This record gives sequence, structure tokens and C-alpha cells, in this order.
Amino acid sequence: MQDRFAIANQLRTVARLLQIKGENRFKTLAFNRAAGALENLQGDFDAVVKNRRLKQIPGIGETLASLIEEIYSSGECSMLQRLRDELPPGAVELSEIPGLSLKKIAALHERLGIESVADLKAACEENLVGKIKGFGAKSEAALRAAIDKFERRDKDFLLLNHADEQAGRILSYLRTSSAVLDAAAAGTLRRRHEIVRRIPIVVASHEPTVVLNHFLAFPALAHTDELEERRCLARLAEGVAVELSVVPPENYLVAFHSSTGSPEHVAKLRDLSHARGVSRVGGAENHSVESEHDIYRRLGLQYIPPELREDGGEIEAAAKGVLARLVAPQDMRGMTHCHTEYSDGRNSIEEMALAAQARGMSYLTITDHSQSAHYARGLSIDRLLAQWDEIARVQERVTIRLLKGIESDILEDGSLDYPDHLLARFDVIIASIHARHKMDSDRMTQRLLRALKLPLFKIWGHPLGRLIPSRPPFTCRMEELLDAAAAAPCAIEINGDPRRLDLEPRWIRAARARGIKFVVSTDAHSTAAMAHVTYGLSMARRGWLTPDEVLNTRAVEDFMRAVHP
Repeated sequence: MQDRFAIANQLRTVARLLQIKGENRFKTLAFNRAAGALENLQGDFDAVVKNRRLKQIPGIGETLASLIEEIYSSGECSMLQRLRDELPPGAVELSEIPGLSLKKIAALHERLGIESVADLKAACEENLVGKIKGFGAKSEAALRAAIDKFERRDKDFLLLNHADEQAGRILSYLRTSSAVLDAAAAGTLRRRHEIVRRIPIVVASHEPTVVLNHFLAFPALAHTDELEERRCLARLAEGVAVELSVVPPENYLVAFHSSTGSPEHVAKLRDLSHARGVSRVGGAENHSVESEHDIYRRLGLQYIPPELREDGGEIEAAAKGVLARLVAPQDMRGMTHCHTEYSDGRNSIEEMALAAQARGMSYLTITDHSQSAHYARGLSIDRLLAQWDEIARVQERVTIRLLKGIESDILEDGSLDYPDHLLARFDVIIASIHARHKMDSDRMTQRLLRALKLPLFKIWGHPLGRLIPSRPPFTCRMEELLDAAAAAPCAIEINGDPRRLDLEPRWIRAARARGIKFVVSTDAHSTAAMAHVTYGLSMARRGWLTPDEVLNTRAVEDFMRAVHP
């Protein structure tokens, strides 16, 4: 019998192979959703299968239920085997190289026997690929460059949202063992860093050997680096390290706390505990600690949230009692920076409105791309006016307040897309750079300074234009730009898209010191992506922001007064 995690692993592999084949994305999503449903399932999985109740699990229909039952009973997945037989050898690895379609992968295998990136590299070095029909010298040169980039890529990290997903799967799996009394993820993941290179997991248990053996059977582990009596360092297939530490239950809270903060934060707390004569707080053993709040209280400190535990002045502020309450999910009243099917979004205005409404929001900004964003189906003036008509119609059917907005391109000369008389009619404008990111520092700074001085410029969208890990922030004189934003004044967006998470915390703090206000946005291109607000909030909290400093914690009328062009 296969457990639910092994089955989920096979379902995710099916999804990946379907994606390579170019199948409908909704089909691949269905397999990934089913895998997630199994990983997060509560209760007795064996009973669910044996009593034929799989279809009662959201996201699992007749076809998927039959497939899961097949894997459960036989350990094999006929669909997975069929897909593997249909695809050329090495298709999964080769599909990571940009420009290689399945048809081209098949041609490479048929003509040159290529089954891996290493095979492809060798063939390119011998100038064999360019001789195959459908390739040519230019294609071969492009493949060489793509292979070089592929080999130099950093595989040993996950974006924050993917790290969350992996940690969730691991924790769900660990909790299926009765030997696990408590478990949680710590480290940079709990501190909400943009990228995560190691996922530390702390487990409370009286039976460390049982827990470690259970962990080593987790299907997604690729190999084990280190194995000790109470600790294991292993790697996922993606290359990211997972460190499992098993501690006695009475030491769990202290171990969890020590594994969360940066080494500098933890070391400073230990120095403080020695100076104050507080026994073993933050150390390996402390039988009387009841909560993390208790650890800080004993040291005469305010509680320090995990996102701040970086030794960035938080201990000194907590000692003075001046740490303010950080902005939190319950403070958010408006969902900002949302795209619809009018530009490059996946859902209609009404679907986005209902999704935001279901999340408890009282208003939603519809901010599709402006006309210069041709790649994203940016709105011509005619299409924009048609969208306004539809917003008015949808408003009659929903209770959430819909605000007419746009994500206006900041053009090369610093002007905004659309004429001023039209821009003035929006409820909200998010102004962003989407092109010509490689301008030098002087030109980029001047471009943004001109934009910031425009009377209609009210929200600066994903300010430094980064895409993690593929595109670094563009170069500019940021201190000078923050001074201009404070003088304008305009708000700065904290973009919650896990590939952006822009602005980074050091600049949030620098902007905050100037009295600049912020908008925590989703940059959602679908109803599901509205969950990105939590990642924007993580960055805001790392930047020490309070609810009063975030405009979309305000009621709709107050928000509109602050951002209206």
C-alpha cells in the first residue's frame, strides 16, 4: 500500500509530464491540486480509500479517484508509465532549456541520440545540432548560451512561496507519525526571506530514531548529507537542504526559537541572558519556558516577531519598549493591483471581485496594463472605456467596492501612459516600469524623478523592477528617489508577487524613515494569486511597517482620498 505522500509525488510527476507535452494547463493544475489535497488531508487516508470516499475530497473527481486507488493498491501509475513511454528519453531535463519544444527534443533524440543536457552540450560543441532540419547555426548558438545559463543556475534555493509549499508537505508528512508531538519550520523561512536555501524543521519527540526513519522515507527526498542521533540534513530533488532536529518536548520551544532568529540575533539574546543572570534562556535546555513571549519577557524585552529577528536594531527597540505593532492580515481592507482578462489576467472582473469579497476585503482596485504594454494586451482607450462600463455593471451585482484603476507604464522619458485628461478620471493609478530596465543609473534616476514630480503620480509600482532570481533591481540613486517620493508625496507599492517582493526591507525602512506611506499589493493575475497579499505583508513586516503606514488598511473613502490622481 502506498501512503498519500508517495501518491502525491506521482501525481505531481504526471502534472510535470503533461506540461512538457503541452497539455491544457487546467489538466496539469488538476493533478497538482489533487496532490496538494492528499498532502493536506486530515484523518485516516486508508479508511478514505477503502470506503471509496476519495471523491469527497475537494479537487478529486472520478478519474483522479480511480488513478489514486490504482497507485494505492499497486504502487504503480499506468498513466505515469504511459507518459514516460510517450516522451523521448531525457525530456524532463531537456525541457528546462529555453527554446526546446517537445518536437525539437524528439528530433534531437532521433537524429543524434541526445538524452540529457550533457549530450546536447557535446553535440553543440561539435556543431552537429545546427545541421538538423529545424535548427540551424543561430539556433545552435542560442542553445549553447541557454545551456551555459542552465549550468550556472543556482538550484540550491526556493522562492518563498515554493519553500512554504515544500515545508507544508514535509510537516504534514511528519505529523502522520505518532512519535511526532509537535513540529514547525524555522530559519529564514519563518523570517520570511525572499529566497530560502535551507528549511530547518524542529520536532518534539521522545523517539528520535522513529522520527528520523520516518523522515528519511519522505518521497521527495533526493539524498541524505548528514545523519546523527537527533539530526538529519537531507536534500530535496530541487537541491534545497532540509535540516531536521528532534528534541525532547520540554526543550521544544527554546529550540524552535533558537532555530528561527539569525545567528546574530540569538547570540545577542544569549549575551543579554548572561548579563541579566537569566538561566539558559535561548539555550539548549529550558524546562519552564511556556512560549516565545516568555523568552523575551524574562529578558525584559517586548516580544519580537520572527520577521524582525535579524539583529537590525530590534533588540534595542524592544528593550526601550518602542516596538510598534506590525501590520497583519486582519488589518487589510483593500485588495490592490489586480489584473483581469482585459489584459493579461486569467479571470473576469466579476470573478476577481467575488474572490476579493470572499477574502473579506471591502474594496478592490482593477488595475490592468496600459496601452504601451503590448506584450500584456495593454488596454487601448476604446477597450479601457469598455472595461469601465463592465466595472459599473459588475458593481451592481457585488457588495465589494470596485475602483477603476490602471497600471500605467512609466515611459522612457518619465511620462505616464495615456493623456492627463484620461488619467485624471481613474480612481487609482499604479505607475510602474515594464521596459528598458537596463538604463544606466543616471538615466534611470532622471526617468523616475520626472515621473515622481507628475501631479497624477500617486503609487510607485514594484519600484526597482526585480524578478527573483532572473532580473536584479535596476540601478538608480535610490536615496535621491526616496527623497523625491517623500516630497511629492506618493505612496510606494510593496508587491506581493513572490517573484518580485519589491520593495526589499532595507529600502522599506529607508522610505519609512522619510514618512512615506505604502500600499501592500498582490499583483494578482488570477483569483488564486490574491493569496500573494500574505507575501507582500511579510515584506512589510520585515520593513517594520505598522497598520497606519499602509494605505490599504484604511476604509475605502480614506484610501481614495490618499491615492486619487
